[in-house]
Amino acid sequence: MSSASFLFIWLPAIAVSAHLVEEFVWPGGFADWYRRYRPARAASVTTRFLVIVNAVLVALALLPPLLGASPRGLAFWLVVAAIGAANALFHLWATVSARLYSPGVVTGTLLYLPLAVLGYRELVASGIVAPGTTLQAVAIGIGFHLWAAWNHKRRAAAHDAS
Repeated sequence: MSSASFLFIWLPAIAVSAHLVEEFVWPGGFADWYRRYRPARAASVTTRFLVIVNAVLVALALLPPLLGASPRGLAFWLVVAAIGAANALFHLWATVSARLYSPGVVTGTLLYLPLAVLGYRELVASGIVAPGTTLQAVAIGIGFHLWAAWNHKRRAAAHDAS
């Protein structure tokens, strides 16, 4: 494996790591920010929930390096890139609509969006990954964020009912 392909396969994990640092370490504050941004869903944003969701994302981001430049490894590469791009769009939308910095908007904009563009250009346009795999990755990326919004609403409602 060349050094360029070695780095390429690690890009999603690097981007996820940087994004998590921005959200939770420096400058951090994502959980409190989200509770203020969506007060009706504040009860859903628990430390346990955030740890589980982000642990799953880190595990997904580590699959490409573990599986290598195989069809399955590159498919997971695209899934992580799609989830990241959808997350970046959420952070951008939230920052613009709330007129307040959303922890994660910088890495989302500067890492996640270019990562998705780079990946889709390199893997899809070159024919390395099939169009069907690409469509599935995009659907998973969008679907994940739709599911997350629904799940936050459901969890908050269940908390309010108890």
